[in-house]
Amino acid sequence: MNSVSWEKNLERPWKKRAGLGQALRNSLTMAYRGLLKIRRTPEQLFDVTLQPILFTLMFTYLFGGAISGNVQNYLPIIIPGILVQTVIGTSVVTGVQLREDMDKGVFDRFKSLPIARIAPLAGALLADTIRYTIATVLTFAMGYVMGYRPGGGLGAVVIAGLLVIVCSWAVSWVFAFFGVIARTASSVQGISMIVLFPLTFLSNAFVPVETLPDWLQWFVAINPISHLVSAVRELANSGVIGMECMFSLVSAAAIVAVFAPLTVRAYRQRT
Repeated sequence: MNSVSWEKNLERPWKKRAGLGQALRNSLTMAYRGLLKIRRTPEQLFDVTLQPILFTLMFTYLFGGAISGNVQNYLPIIIPGILVQTVIGTSVVTGVQLREDMDKGVFDRFKSLPIARIAPLAGALLADTIRYTIATVLTFAMGYVMGYRPGGGLGAVVIAGLLVIVCSWAVSWVFAFFGVIARTASSVQGISMIVLFPLTFLSNAFVPVETLPDWLQWFVAINPISHLVSAVRELANSGVIGMECMFSLVSAAAIVAVFAPLTVRAYRQRT
């Protein structure tokens, strides 16, 4: 065997398309890498640990009396709203960190390893579900400390939390797409906030829809964030799994169906 054929045989295993099982194992390994990064730099969790506490305190005591007469009556409204806003907001970090890793050449080094090309991207998305879980638990815990007692019971609260985590993971594909196509991490954050702020604040998360101007109510009515907040309220406060929950899951599936292929295609072109 000559040297040319020997080199081709040596390269062939590296160039084979990874199967589904290998891709899944590699993605879980990369997700574990993301958890190790969090353990070594715990300040990455400041947004999901401090933000739920600060936002819950600020919004509850600022708007509770004006909107619901007192804080206790406002808690069943604001806690689901703060939960959705906080957890969805943390999904922006997915795109920012992805862009930072690509700028540092981390993904270029991954290309030299015999792993599925999609694994670094999928692993980053999986690792961030831990962030969503922490933010979810802390928001409900803070609400409980302030006197919030969900009428739906513990089981419904867990389902509501899982619903928010699933929808946030779906939204993270949007910000991952921004992370792949943008030039800098700061531009990813800027673009993401332009998209996220109108969706979260122009919703039913903080105030009743009927108090808004007529021209704004139509946007709130079709805003997916509004439907997710309503679904969490129905689950946590009444234990009801209704159409709002189904609409939120369908919306999450639609987001993944659109942005996952776009993100993967852009990722493969740039790595």
